[in-house]
Formats: sequence, C-alpha cells, structure tokens
Amino acid sequence: MLKFHHHISKTILGTFQKMAKSSKSLPDISSIKLNNKLTDIGCNLGHPSFKNDFEEVLKRANQAGVEKIMITGPNVSGSKEVCELAKTKPGLFYFTAGVHPHEAKEFNENTISEINELLKESHCVASGECGLDYNRMFSTKEEQLVCFEEQLKLACKVKKPLFLHEREAHDDMVMLLTKYKSELPPAVIHCFTGTAKEAEKYISMGLYIGLTGFLAKDKTDNGVQYALKNGIIPLNRLMIETDAPYMYCNIGNKKLKKIKESMSDEAKALHKYSSFERNEPCAMAAIVEVIAHFMGETVEKVAEETHKNSMIVFGLQ
Repeated sequence: MLKFHHHISKTILGTFQKMAKSSKSLPDISSIKLNNKLTDIGCNLGHPSFKNDFEEVLKRANQAGVEKIMITGPNVSGSKEVCELAKTKPGLFYFTAGVHPHEAKEFNENTISEINELLKESHCVASGECGLDYNRMFSTKEEQLVCFEEQLKLACKVKKPLFLHEREAHDDMVMLLTKYKSELPPAVIHCFTGTAKEAEKYISMGLYIGLTGFLAKDKTDNGVQYALKNGIIPLNRLMIETDAPYMYCNIGNKKLKKIKESMSDEAKALHKYSSFERNEPCAMAAIVEVIAHFMGETVEKVAEETHKNSMIVFGLQ
C-alpha cells in the first residue's frame, strides 16, 4: 500500500487498522444492492487503512451503487503506485497523476516528465491532485505556486482533465486558472470546502464542483449547504466523491436530524461501515441522499446527473 501524502501519526494509523478489523455492532447488509449508478471521483484507496479488508470495502462500494472509482495520485511515487493498483480492477478503477500541494516541496527537474509519462496511461483520467493549500502549509506558498503552475501547463499541453485541490487559496487559484483559460481542459475543484460565492466564481469559469461528506459539517451561513439550497451549484456542474478514508459524512450531526430521518434504510445501514476513523466508498450512498435533500431534487436525479458528468468529463468507460 502507498506511503500516503497526508501526514498521519502511527497512533491514528493504528486506529484505522483496528477499525478495519473490528466488527463493531454493524448491521447485516448482505441483501442490500442499491440501483443508482455512482462515480466516486476522489478516493484514496492506496491508503494503508484499506490493506486488511480491501475486497470487502469494494464489495460494500458495489452494494452502494458505486460503479467507477478514481484513485488519486498524491505525488510522483504515489501516482506510480496507484497506477499499478488501478490496473487490478479495469473498468472499476481509474487513477489521477500529480503532485498534491502538501508535497510541492518534492518538485524537481524530473517531476513534470515523470507525471507526463503517467498521464499517457490509458486508465489515467486526470492530471492531479494538484493545486494550492494555504490552510496547512506543508509546503511553502512559493513552492506550491511553482509546482501547481508547471502541472497546469502540462495538463493544458496534453489536454488532460484537471483534478484540483484548493483550500483557502481561492484568489491565487483563480489567478492561475485565468492565466491559462484559453487552453484549460475540463477541471473539477475536488472536495470543495469554500463559500457559495467562490463556488459561483468557479462555475462561471466553466469548472465543476466536487462535493464530499464535508457538507455535513459545514457550519457557515454562506457555504456548501447554502450553495446547494439556493441553486448556486447546479446539477450539470456537480460531481460527488468520498475522499476516503477522509471527509466522513456525519449524518449524526444534530442539524441534519431531519435529513437522516428521511434517508433510506439501505443508505443508513451501509453508512455504518464508514466512520470518522475511516471513511469508505460505500458512503457515496449517504452523500448523494444528503445532497439531494439540500438541492430539493430526487436521489435518482442527483445520482444520474453527477454520474453522467463524471463519465463525460473524465472519459470513463
């Protein structure tokens, strides 16, 4: 499994692994098979927390209706590893190749040529995860800007869709994307956590918005929930992802009580296999229902449209 890019302690990793082995008081889901077709556009299946029950995780994802999973590349070595992992399940797995802003300090004279080779792989569907993260400065702003712009130029050159990361760096993200707007391939702001105004700006630029379980913990009055309720993020610009094992969708949040009560028993049962300790692709079933509630749409329509967007933009087959 991957030497993953997120900075996690041995204690946290131990918790992940214990959770994977533990049966807790989990419901029997053996008869569940949801009909909605879903694409998880961002999942870190190379993370070591999935090592001990990998096939079971995939089985639950299938039961949730997940038909396609894009495994994200965190850096050059990690992208090479997920390239090999994605080969094990053709038609289900795809991968992205890039350098996450946390890893921008690794950028060197060989980085772009190595990423370019990975982008040539038939099952590589996006350039990334690349972008800017000014929330946790694991790499300096200067390192991030250089690393991102070079990857941006490469994606424009080879016409590969962009899988973008932006956290508290909206202005600089807009600045760089605008600089290359005439050459820009299709792009998604993955795991969007910004404001409704920022989402509106990205959408006006032709970008897609990727939403995760983060929306369940959005406590702002002008964030993701507001954007969904007020039509600022339209279905034709929306994609869904888990970012597993991160970004758990906490449907137990007191503010989401009515949403939880309205959710299907199947989605709630599957969701019990995800937790703060380790999110899973099967959480897609709950995420799509939460999004549908905020948008005032049917679950079926949200699933269908977001799946279609992902299939078209990333050329999934």
